Amino acid sequence: MDLVEEVIVVNNASTDQTEKEAINAGATALTESIPGYGNACLKGIEYVKNEYPETDIIVFLDGDYSDYPEQLPQLVRPILEGKMDLVIGSRATGQRESGSMTIPQLFGNWLATSLLKLFYGLRFTDLGPFRAIRFNKLLEIDMKDRTYGWTVEMQLKAAKKKLRCTEVPVNYKRRIGVSKVSGTVKGTLLAGYKILYTIFRYL
Repeated sequence: MDLVEEVIVVNNASTDQTEKEAINAGATALTESIPGYGNACLKGIEYVKNEYPETDIIVFLDGDYSDYPEQLPQLVRPILEGKMDLVIGSRATGQRESGSMTIPQLFGNWLATSLLKLFYGLRFTDLGPFRAIRFNKLLEIDMKDRTYGWTVEMQLKAAKKKLRCTEVPVNYKRRIGVSKVSGTVKGTLLAGYKILYTIFRYL
C-alpha cells in the first residue's frame, strides 16, 4: 500500500545542496529563510494546508540521516487503525546506534518527559522528531513555537486537548553533519531552556 502522497523538504537557511538534492530525488522543496526548527515545520504545515487541506496524516522527521523513513508504516499504523491521533517514534525504546544521542540529549529527554507526565498526565519516553499526527488534529492544537520548543509543544498540547497518543519504537543512527542543537554547548543550553520554558508556559 502506497502511504505517502508527497515528500516535502523544507530548506531552513542551509548552506549546502539540500534543496537541489531534494528536487533531484523527486521531493517538493520549500525554502524557509528564518532559522529555527519550528519555523521549518510551520512552513511545511502551511504548504499542506493550502495545497492538500483534506490530508489525513502528516509525518515529521529530520533530514539528517538519523531517522529511518522505512519505519513509517509502523509509525502511522495506530492512526490508520483508528486507535490514535498522535504517534511519537521513541528512540528510547528503539535501537540507537552508539553515539547517536549525546548525554545532555538523553538527560533532557528524561527530564522533559518526566515533567510532561507530572504536569500533563501523559506518559512519553521521548521528544523524538519522527512523529505522525492526524492533520486535522494538528491544525486544532495550533502550533506556535518557532525554535527548539516545537516537539514538546506538540506533545503537551495533545495532552491538554486529550488527543489519543502513543509511542512506537524507532531506530536511530548518527546524523550526517553537525547539529546546531546537540552539536554545540550553546545550542544544547538554548534547547534545554526553551523546552523547559514551553512546558511551564502552558501550565
